[in-house]
Amino acid sequence: MISSQIIQTSLDELKAITKVDLGVYDTSGGIVATTMDRDSIAADLISGFANSPADSQVIGTQHLLKILDEGDLLYILVAKGTSDDVYMVGKVAVCQLQNLVIAYKERFDRNNFFQNLLLDNLLLVDIYNRAKKLHIEVALPRVVYLIETKMEKDGIATELLKGMFSSQTGDYITSVDERSVILIKTVEQDASAEALQAVADTIVTLLNTEALLNVKVSYGTVVAELKDVSKSYKEAKMALDVGKIFYVEKNVIAYSALGIGRLIYQLPVNLCKLFIEEIFGDNLPSELDEETLNTLNKFFENNLNVSETSRQLFVHRNTLVYRIEKIQKTTGLDLRNFDEALTFKIALMVVNYMKYLDNQEY
Repeated sequence: MISSQIIQTSLDELKAITKVDLGVYDTSGGIVATTMDRDSIAADLISGFANSPADSQVIGTQHLLKILDEGDLLYILVAKGTSDDVYMVGKVAVCQLQNLVIAYKERFDRNNFFQNLLLDNLLLVDIYNRAKKLHIEVALPRVVYLIETKMEKDGIATELLKGMFSSQTGDYITSVDERSVILIKTVEQDASAEALQAVADTIVTLLNTEALLNVKVSYGTVVAELKDVSKSYKEAKMALDVGKIFYVEKNVIAYSALGIGRLIYQLPVNLCKLFIEEIFGDNLPSELDEETLNTLNKFFENNLNVSETSRQLFVHRNTLVYRIEKIQKTTGLDLRNFDEALTFKIALMVVNYMKYLDNQEY
């Protein structure tokens, strides 16, 4: 519902223009907002008019008018003055306030609609019926961005994003919890991966620069219809979770770029444990020292190229070979062999996944 502060601002602006005192009261005579002396209108006078069938009434210098919402009485407006124009000013005020009520109600209804849409709480027929009522285009390509802020209670991120992405262009901002903000963005049907990434990068830069927020942004795939928006949201949510496990250093994670991490994330825990035991036995890679792990990561980044890896690590080629052979003696896997290197890389990712699950339990 529209706040009393918004109504007060509207009355102040109207009085500044028309020089007519105005007041808005609830149906029992309680003051919502006013530019007059707060004791100048009797509560029983307001409640009596609220219960009458008339849409307007004049009592002395006071013009009483009803503010309706789809036929239901919301407020009573009082315009005070002796001028012939007072009644017209009151009608203008009623019109403005009714439009404000509709706008704010529609905004709330849209937010509620998108929250339920994302969480799959709507039947297909309800999606189309409510979208039509709320003037939301059904057949538009959209993608969901999930922005994790970790401190969104003050609404800074939401307000900044609303300033960048407008509902007038088909973009909507909502949330389903206190830790994140959701952007439902309209895109081109053939939007490239680079274009989608650019939007996410812009969000990260904006919130970092303007609000000093270190956020993570994930996004799903483009969907062609409104009913499939929840699918893109679920993808974005999975991308965020998977990114926390396997791509900690990244601020932007795309569902389409999760690769093998997405497969591991969906594996049963028992299967993961069996796989780790078969590969490593009691020698878990989590027990490897930091220097060895850094060497391995750089080795994989350089596609198993020993010369390039040793150059980037500023170590002698024989030193690197020694480290690789040391791992081979421990695990039985020769990392210079593609298949065995792939097995080891997957095993490392599975170990990280299991550690993540252990932390979640606590």
